[in-house]
Amino acid sequence: MSRFAPQGSSVQFGPGPITPAVRAIIIANVALFLPSFFAAGAMQEYVGLVPQLVLTRGWLWQVVTYAFVHADIVHLLFNMLVVWMFGVDLERRWGATAFTKFYFICGIGAGLTVLAVSLLPFDAARPIYVASTIGASGACYGLLMAWALLFPTREILLFFVFPVQARYAVLIFGAMAFFSGASSGGGTVAHFAHLGGLVVGYLYLKGPRGMRFSVQSAITRWRFARLKKKFKVHDGGRADKGNWNVH
Repeated sequence: MSRFAPQGSSVQFGPGPITPAVRAIIIANVALFLPSFFAAGAMQEYVGLVPQLVLTRGWLWQVVTYAFVHADIVHLLFNMLVVWMFGVDLERRWGATAFTKFYFICGIGAGLTVLAVSLLPFDAARPIYVASTIGASGACYGLLMAWALLFPTREILLFFVFPVQARYAVLIFGAMAFFSGASSGGGTVAHFAHLGGLVVGYLYLKGPRGMRFSVQSAITRWRFARLKKKFKVHDGGRADKGNWNVH
């Protein structure tokens, strides 16, 4: 639920009609929820994120698939509500391709955060190593970070009650995820996945040049390399003048 605080007095629930990429993400989550509802144990073991299985058996797909498995209908509905509320504005601003890429980067980054935390030499990290992490919350927290960066003064009804500007709400959620994760150990909520989604989303969008995730630039370089080979593009300079074939 969001309010456009600066000059308007109206309250708007949600961003309006659903966009294509957001719709596809919601459909994918609902589709995977159905088999998980009837075979929860098997789905959480094979498709959820279990650090022990990823690191000892090489089940690398879990770093992606865990974000499409949910524990129950309430878990699914809440996460999909967040995807719609924040994702629609982001997709309208960025386009479907860039939004989808960001969503997956945040989800995978949250999963990698869980893997990293599970290896820390602390008692609180040991249960995480053998537990199954599921749900799109990590990606959702990344969407919240991006939304707060783009629309910092818009208000979110925190816990559906308290109006808080997005830039402050994201700090509150981040602090809650950190302290909850540090104090609860394994628990039943993947607090470190939430924190990982926030941090990865911020670094991807606003990180320093030396730290920023370079997925987009790497793809761009790969595309240019292919085009250079296809059109026989050669680097400029004084050498090899006779063999230039530049397009």
